[in-house]
Amino acid sequence: MKIISAIIKPFKLDDVREAIAEVGVDGLTVSEVKGFGRQKGHTELYRGAEYQVDFLPKVKLEIATKAENVDRIIEAISSAAYTGKIGDGKIFVYDLSNVVRIRTGEVDAEAI
Repeated sequence: MKIISAIIKPFKLDDVREAIAEVGVDGLTVSEVKGFGRQKGHTELYRGAEYQVDFLPKVKLEIATKAENVDRIIEAISSAAYTGKIGDGKIFVYDLSNVVRIRTGEVDAEAI
């Protein structure tokens, strides 16, 4: 089992959600986060004053899945989140050792 964690631009969330639903993802967790990568933020103008925005708004998706589904999900996220511009995001894949569904007590793959 694996956890796929993707950081994407907020306006791409609906496109990514539709793309991963097409490859069979039943559920995901979405968090609004802030951060920066190579782009290091940007400068904005507000009421005539210029200021530095160090942390940019992003969306973090977390998907628990069986290992055999990882490549299809990564491809779906990558293609749907792609704009070709800096800040498109990143995808991380982690090993998932245990899962327990609280309501039923199901464990591991049955709990996903």
